[in-house]
Amino acid sequence: MTADWNRAHAVADAVLYEGYLLYPYRATSRKNQARWQFGVLGPPGAAAAGIGEDDSLSAQLLVEPAGRPTLSLAVRFLQLQRRQAEKASPSGEFTPVDELATAGGSWMTWDEAVTRDVPVDPVPLETMTLRLAIHTGSGCDIETVDGGRLVRTRCDLHAELTVRAQSDGPLIRVTVTVRNTGPAADGKDDAIARSLIGTHVIAEVRDGAFVSLLEPPDAVTDAAARCAQHRCFPVLAGPPGARDLVLMSPIILYDHPEIAAQSEGALYDSTEIDEILTLRIMTMTDQEKAQARATDPLAAAIIDRCDAMSPEAMLNLHGVLREPHADDPPLIPEIPDGIDWWDPLADTAVAPERDAVLVGGVRVCRGSPVRLHPSRRADAQDLFYADRLAHVASVHETVDGDAQIGVVLDDDPGADLHDVYGRYLYFAPDELEPINEGSPSWR
Repeated sequence: MTADWNRAHAVADAVLYEGYLLYPYRATSRKNQARWQFGVLGPPGAAAAGIGEDDSLSAQLLVEPAGRPTLSLAVRFLQLQRRQAEKASPSGEFTPVDELATAGGSWMTWDEAVTRDVPVDPVPLETMTLRLAIHTGSGCDIETVDGGRLVRTRCDLHAELTVRAQSDGPLIRVTVTVRNTGPAADGKDDAIARSLIGTHVIAEVRDGAFVSLLEPPDAVTDAAARCAQHRCFPVLAGPPGARDLVLMSPIILYDHPEIAAQSEGALYDSTEIDEILTLRIMTMTDQEKAQARATDPLAAAIIDRCDAMSPEAMLNLHGVLREPHADDPPLIPEIPDGIDWWDPLADTAVAPERDAVLVGGVRVCRGSPVRLHPSRRADAQDLFYADRLAHVASVHETVDGDAQIGVVLDDDPGADLHDVYGRYLYFAPDELEPINEGSPSWR
C-alpha cells in the first residue's frame, strides 16, 4: 500500500466510525441506544416501510485519461455484530442479561461492528459496465468468560457494486453504485442487522487523473456540474496536488482531507472536538469509566488513552501557535504610528461598521451587496453559501493583517436578528464578488 493509500485509509477509517460511539460512551446512555451513523445502506424496501434507510449510494466521477486508464476500488463498511451477555447458572444453563459483572470485568449486551473491506482489482476504463456481487457471511462466535459467556451473532449481507464508464468529450465519466441486495427485513432491529453501515468507496486511477468536483478547471466545469451524486460526497483523497485517489464519503469533506496532527486517536463522536471531549472524559467517575469499558473495546481504548495522556499531549490539542506578524502587512485602516494593535487607543482607529476594503478595485463596506464564492475551506458548511447573495455588515482586520468581511444572507429569515446580535458569516475579500443592484449579476 502506498503512502497516499495509507493517508486515504486514515481518513476513511475516521469516516467509517464517525458517530459509532457518542460521549459518555456507555450503552446505558440514551444517545447510544439509537444507532447507527452515516452511510447506512438498508435492505430493499426498508426506507419505504419506515424501518431503515435507502438501499444505495452512488457517485459520478470524471477522469482525464493519459493513455489507457484503469480503475481499482475498495468498498468498505461495517457489519453489525450483536454481542449478547449470558450469565451461567450452577446447573450450566445460560440466561441472557443486560450486563455480566464478574471479578475479572464487566460486559454489556451491545451491538458491535466488524470492519469489512472489499477490494476490486484494476479494470480498464473503457466504455463498459462492471457488476460485482459482495457477500459477507453470517456467523456465531461464543467467548467463555468468568461466570458466563458472550455470544456474538451476525446476519448475512448481500450487496452489489456497479461501475459504468462512458465518454464525456475528452473525459471519462465513471458512475459507481453500491446497493444492498439482501432480503427484506422484518422490523427495525432486523433492518439494521442487514444493513451496510458507514459505507464508502476508495477509488484509484492509473494512467489518468480524477477531476476535482469541488474546484474543477474552467474547461470542465460544465461536465462537473452534470455529475450526479446520491447519498455520498466524492473528494480527492491524496495529498494536495495528487489526483489519483478519490474517497466517496457519506459525510461532507473537502478535497485532500487529513487527520489533524494534534489528534492522538479517534473519539468516534460525530463533530468531535478532541480537546473538549478529552477533558470531559477526564471528569468521568471511575464507575462511569468502568461502564464505558464494558460497553465496547473501542470505548475502553478511548478511556485508557485519555487516562494516560501527558500534559504535553493535552496542550497539543489546544491548537497550533503561529507567528502573527511574519510578513508585517499594513493594517486597513492604518493605526496611528506609535500605537500597538493591542493598545486600547487602537480601538478608536478602527470601526467595523464604517471601515471599507477594496475587492477587485471596488470599495466594499457595510451595506454593500455581494455574491459569495467560498474558497478558503474554512468550514464545510461554506459549500451551502456558494453563489448566495448577501450584504456586508462589517469589515475587520486580524492581527495577521488579513481582512475579514462579515455578511448576512439576504434570504435568511433571521437576517435582521443576526445583524442585531452581530452573528455574521465571515469571508476573505477574494471570496466575495461586489455587485450593483440592478446589474446583470443581481438576481
